[in-house]
Amino acid sequence: MKNAVNDGVWSGTWVARRLGVELEGDEHLTDLLGLALRRNPKRAHLLVSKVLGKHVPQSPAVVHGHGLRLGHRVRALLGDAEAARAVVLGYAETATGLGHSVADGLALAPYLHSTRRPVAGVTPAGGFEESHSHATSHLLLPEDPALLAGDGPLVLVDDEFSTGNTVLNTIRELHARHPRRRYVVVALVDMRSAEDAARLDRFAEEIGARVDLVAAASGTVRLPEGVLEKGQALVAEHESAGADPGPAPHGEVTRVELGWPDGLPDGGRHGFTPAHRARLEAALPAMAARIAQELPAGSRRVLVLGFEELMYAPLRLAAELERTIPAEVRYSTTTRSPVLAVDDPGYAIRTRLAFPAHDDPADGPGERYAYNVAGAGFDTVVAVVDSAADTDPLHATDGLLARLAAHAPHVLLAVVPAHAPHPFERPAMLPEPLRGPAFSSYAPDEVGWLLQDLSAVSLEAPTEEREEAVQNGGAHYAESLPVEYQPSERYQALFHAALDTSADRIARAVGVVTETVLTERSSRPVLVSLARAGTPVGVLMRRWAGQRYGVELPHYAVSIVRGRGIDANALRWLAAHHDPRDVVFVDGWTGKGAITRELSSAIEEFERAEGVTGFDPEIAVLADPGSCVRTYGTRDDFLIPSACLNSTVSGLISRTVLRADLVGPDDFHGAKFYRELADADVSVAFLDAVSARFPQVLDEVDAAVKELLAEDRAPTWEGWRAVERISEEYGIHDVNLVKPGVGETTRVLLRRVPWKILAKADAGADLDHVRLLAEQRGVPVEEVDDLPYTCVGLIHPKYTRGATGADGRAVNV
Repeated sequence: MKNAVNDGVWSGTWVARRLGVELEGDEHLTDLLGLALRRNPKRAHLLVSKVLGKHVPQSPAVVHGHGLRLGHRVRALLGDAEAARAVVLGYAETATGLGHSVADGLALAPYLHSTRRPVAGVTPAGGFEESHSHATSHLLLPEDPALLAGDGPLVLVDDEFSTGNTVLNTIRELHARHPRRRYVVVALVDMRSAEDAARLDRFAEEIGARVDLVAAASGTVRLPEGVLEKGQALVAEHESAGADPGPAPHGEVTRVELGWPDGLPDGGRHGFTPAHRARLEAALPAMAARIAQELPAGSRRVLVLGFEELMYAPLRLAAELERTIPAEVRYSTTTRSPVLAVDDPGYAIRTRLAFPAHDDPADGPGERYAYNVAGAGFDTVVAVVDSAADTDPLHATDGLLARLAAHAPHVLLAVVPAHAPHPFERPAMLPEPLRGPAFSSYAPDEVGWLLQDLSAVSLEAPTEEREEAVQNGGAHYAESLPVEYQPSERYQALFHAALDTSADRIARAVGVVTETVLTERSSRPVLVSLARAGTPVGVLMRRWAGQRYGVELPHYAVSIVRGRGIDANALRWLAAHHDPRDVVFVDGWTGKGAITRELSSAIEEFERAEGVTGFDPEIAVLADPGSCVRTYGTRDDFLIPSACLNSTVSGLISRTVLRADLVGPDDFHGAKFYRELADADVSVAFLDAVSARFPQVLDEVDAAVKELLAEDRAPTWEGWRAVERISEEYGIHDVNLVKPGVGETTRVLLRRVPWKILAKADAGADLDHVRLLAEQRGVPVEEVDDLPYTCVGLIHPKYTRGATGADGRAVNV
């Protein structure tokens, strides 16, 4: 083979002329496929993909790009909410890299591929047969058996969809164990007959599920009478001519140390999550640089050669190498498939290198192949194998490395550690998010709560008792709940009046913060509210994106606890279902910035402990009076009506709870659903009142965003300095007892023991509800001229129950 390029001749011409095989279909079909002859008694022809990276060396960017585009189409088909519940399943060995690339495009779902390599200690979660293949048995070996146990969409990826038998076998096997409502079949080419297509439709109807198909191209193969016998005769005639005589090795073999991240799976054999992807993305540049350093000076044409099922890791290394070095980089892998080689421009498999299996396969020793490598003019071949395949047969005189060295001046060997799963040491998969109406009064699609339901547990304690325990170190505030404040008729009237007058202002702030997130953070963000004050804001941001752009953003609520960090199990769940880089944490407002600092510290600790990167700890808030964040709707300290109430404006959900006897190391933090307060619930009314104003504030939002994006929004932490000053001036000496801003002051009055309220002299109606609460609790309101906030709540610095009178009112000191 003088060159891999066929000079304008279709690489299926040779087979088509001799066997009468025809491809009919899309105009791009022959751009994607060539033809060859199998050395297989079950089927004569082989559709040879030019963009799969298996038999034909191709640009890795082209190979990965085809999978990414298919994944993007699947995500658009499912929508983000369903995509986040999906699992992507690829087929060994040919489609392991394609399936993984589709999962990259989908971005939100974990990936698993079938395998023909049993692993000691891992119990198969299923298996199926591929009837026409040279190696028929597939195993499913997820490290976490619960990976396939959900009921979200299953996305099945193969390189070609010929008869549909393999897909039917897979769905039948898995549906019997874990029924689903939806399946998506993905392939580079759909070559089914009308009869095969109808058979899949009937099967979907039988099991009561929807089965969609996504393919890059479609068509059919026309096979003449007696094609199998004619094909076998052709193979026999040309077999000896196509075999590579195997000259003696003359190239050098050099080992490259990749620096593969500890614990990162080498592929999808046992499962690969979005969090794993984030770790790989971060490590790729350094690993590719190590390969580049070992390339001989003046390398012009480099092949990165993967190994059977190990397709994805070599593909990503090749793509990174292609991006960073001036040489032409191509990618392909070795294979089990026995195919006739014919050195003719009209034939897809020009040369064949044969060598013994080197990974101790379960089906015994046998011949393996690398196609279109010999004679292709590669001056360096980078062979990438996993550690299970780095064996004596690999290095033998008739092994793969020797065969490559006979055709390339330089051979590099890079070994990826084979992932060793520990299924019995890991906790079971975390549960799916809680959703309304079973948990919260919000609609199920508005928010998923990454919490456990503690509604049946008695957690409430009198305010004074909680305050004493918290301040004297006897308990943490997250270990109990305050008794829910029951608003008077007068207070409820204030809430509704405040909502009516501030809905426009809130709608503008929602629009500004959402547009800022979409512009600067992600076009498809995953909103993660800090429960519970952030939850109404997250729902409103989701509604803004839905109303204006028709996108359904995933939205979850998680627990964060001052002094104890964010719920690490919730982060694990998010990383397993979404790309951490798309996650945007949302809260209602900033005070002095304590939670901002808490989140940043917690994310840093999580990344260090878990090896998961990509989470951005900066919070997006509706109001940032403390100047603690860059992403906000306003920096004004104004009344946000959702701060006026507790659970009855937050989906009837309590504060979050973190107590060792209730929340284990593998549990989400807890919360209660106050179903009994349904008659007083205004959660949805608040959302509807604000979102109804969205259309009329669009122009104002666009103008504000344009102005905001041009400003210097770097946090000044002005609020933190003010709190420190107030803490000292009033003799408190504890910044945790100083709660700045309207929202935080309201919280002090509703569920702590307040001492006094500092109010800006000209605050006006924004403080009507604060003044009423202060009056009801006997708390003095002190007007201050130079206050950077509208108001500040001071928690009682005397932490005994004697700090309040018998009637619960504050006692001045």
